[in-house]
Amino acid sequence: MGCSIIKAVKILVLHGPNLNLLGTREPGLYGHGTLAEIDAQLVAWAEERGIGLSCAQSNHEGALVDTIQAASQRVDGILINAGAYTHTSIALRDALLATALPFVEVHLSNIHAREPFRHRSLLADQAMGVVCGFGALSYQLALEGLVTVLEQGSDGNN
Repeated sequence: MGCSIIKAVKILVLHGPNLNLLGTREPGLYGHGTLAEIDAQLVAWAEERGIGLSCAQSNHEGALVDTIQAASQRVDGILINAGAYTHTSIALRDALLATALPFVEVHLSNIHAREPFRHRSLLADQAMGVVCGFGALSYQLALEGLVTVLEQGSDGNN
């Protein structure tokens, strides 16, 4: 009778520009919850399931790229809310593709029900999935989807 080693899934949650202002930034659109509260909920969910989770936020495109690159050898997947960079950053897209890590794009608001310039994502066509429009719950739904697919060992398209 042998034993097996269970490898815990490790996820990076990456928040882009202005998400540090959640709770005070346009609460009618983004709600009253803070980024710290969202992160705490995700950490609690991950701890209950034995998932490794780290969270980071930056308003600077280069810092987000650096974080993605640094994560390439220590995480199994990325959950990213790139904020406004979703619609503009080829650099973030290239960094995500360079790591070859599976990632899920997440947004608090429904970007498709907003201004036309927000309808286009430079990340979505390469993402494992996109979750938007459910407020803070978007993060949990996206995390559950990403972890489930990683644990099953598929690419999400099977």
